[in-house]
Amino acid sequence: MSAHSAASPRQTAILTLGAIGVVYGDIGTSPLYAFREALAQSAGGGIVRSEILGVLSLALWALILVVTIKYVLFLTRMDNNGEGGVLSLMALARRATSGWKSVTVLGATGAALFYGDAIITPALSVLSAVEGIKTVPGLGAMMTEGRIIAVSMVILVALFAIQSRGTASVSKLFGPVCIVWFLAIGGVGLLNFLAAPEVLLALNPWYAVSFLIEHGVAGLFVLGAVFLTVTGAEALTADMGHFGRLPIRIGWFSIVMPSLALNYLGQAAYALVQLNAAQAAGTTFQNADWFFLMTPEDLRLGMVILATMATIIASQAVITGAYSLTQQGIALGLFPRMMIKQTSEDHAGQIYIPVINWMLLAGVAMLIVQFRTSSSMAAAYGIAVTGTMVVTTCLAFIVLWKLWGWKPLLAALFIAPFLLLDVFFFGANFLRVIEGGWVPLAIAAMIGLVVHIWLKGRAYLAAEAQRDHVRMADLAQALSARLPTRIPGTAVFLTADPDVAPVALLHNIKHNKVLHAQNVIVTVKNATSPRIAEEDRLSVVRIDDNFEWATLRFGYMETPDVPAALFGNGVIRQDKAGASFFIGRHMLSPSHEVGLPFWQDIIFIILQRNASDPTEFFQIPPGRVVELGTRVEI
Repeated sequence: MSAHSAASPRQTAILTLGAIGVVYGDIGTSPLYAFREALAQSAGGGIVRSEILGVLSLALWALILVVTIKYVLFLTRMDNNGEGGVLSLMALARRATSGWKSVTVLGATGAALFYGDAIITPALSVLSAVEGIKTVPGLGAMMTEGRIIAVSMVILVALFAIQSRGTASVSKLFGPVCIVWFLAIGGVGLLNFLAAPEVLLALNPWYAVSFLIEHGVAGLFVLGAVFLTVTGAEALTADMGHFGRLPIRIGWFSIVMPSLALNYLGQAAYALVQLNAAQAAGTTFQNADWFFLMTPEDLRLGMVILATMATIIASQAVITGAYSLTQQGIALGLFPRMMIKQTSEDHAGQIYIPVINWMLLAGVAMLIVQFRTSSSMAAAYGIAVTGTMVVTTCLAFIVLWKLWGWKPLLAALFIAPFLLLDVFFFGANFLRVIEGGWVPLAIAAMIGLVVHIWLKGRAYLAAEAQRDHVRMADLAQALSARLPTRIPGTAVFLTADPDVAPVALLHNIKHNKVLHAQNVIVTVKNATSPRIAEEDRLSVVRIDDNFEWATLRFGYMETPDVPAALFGNGVIRQDKAGASFFIGRHMLSPSHEVGLPFWQDIIFIILQRNASDPTEFFQIPPGRVVELGTRVEI
């Protein structure tokens, strides 16, 4: 059950306001470029009335089928103790299948594609908002391409620079600003819709179907651009743990969906009016920046400023999502440990990951410099999102079948329409690989390679440890028969496998020839649940008079604090001399003869050396740590 399911009406209203500000920031800024880009793809022989209505019909039905039915009504039900998103689905599927390798591959693929989306969203949305200045009378002539790029870069660098300070204080403004944004785009859309109400004909899906039939391959390119209307739908499930299912649904049906629909109706109506005027004057009808041009001139500068604020909020939501996804990926074993900083004492979800932050900024800057305009960049956008959606749908099928207990045929029949729709959109976007769609694929491929090498290297090290291991039970029995010198204090030995004696324990006995008064073997396990109840956090098993085995469990949305969890509840008491944490450290050497291919050795060693120190990651005081290591060829 979701943590928010029993919220009062006032709490629900507050959560709904927050969801509108965070969850819908990305999809809420799609009108800036989606309709324009889709219509541009059909403009080869000049735009006609049927094309305007066809593109509008495709956009409206994409919102209905993909966002409303698939995400809002279906996938929000598929939560992992209130948490959603592709890695939460992967955790559910892992639990149901006892760790199928294909499930991990799907989850890693979805995560890798998300990072491509996280780089493109800030670049495209902020750039498209700043470009709106070109439509403002008196200012447009001053805004050259270089100046637009410079302004966009200043905004984005400032956004990434403030991440380390946290966004808890300014995030309170996200909801109100986005409410104003949705009311503004809906109001402007309604104003223009009244000038050409016949655009309501586009609600008939036949306009969409006939458009695709008549345009053939060109229609698929349009469909790829139309998908820009639903980019950001993944946030509905990814942020479910912060707001709950009900506030997300209320926000969609009460304000977001109506505002988006009105705006697209308004853009189409404005385009129809301009088409009629062009035909009456005998001039050529050109595609244009419909979003800003349909805004009255007196209000246009204000709309540009509001759009810029909305795109900053959308970018912030994606950046925060990248942090959250990375935290989950680390806990689920897909990524090396990274430094994670809490930026708020009150909100556990407010985190900052420096490596991810600066890598995202570098990617965003390169995209803007490379593509220079939002229209050039739009081709790169859809393929990452559609790929993630295909992965999400496949994982949803596994959860339906294995966890919910549906018969395979019934689950397949239920999922098939969603999967066909996703594959259709993915194929349409794949046609645009040459135009820029290769960018998110390249990013995803690099991240996928890192995940593959990391998992493969960890598996090899685990196998090596098993091969040369000493069983903990045998060591405990041998030490009982012939005890080394005992010294006061508590020794904590961290190990991934409790059946195997920790390397640090063996080295301590071999070289220091001592055993502490109290010895605790600790295994930290990452659960497939987002959070673990405090009463289930720690379990202790007595091995013999000299050793205890403690198991600590953390959810994939939690930041592990080993000392607090181990000694905080009084089950294990520290000796008066305090506790020393012994950690085994592998010194890795690349090898042509054993382990991974040599080039993968190099990458794995770099990842291992740059991974966050385990003492930092587990929040162990540095002054209480003793590191003992071995050299391993890989």
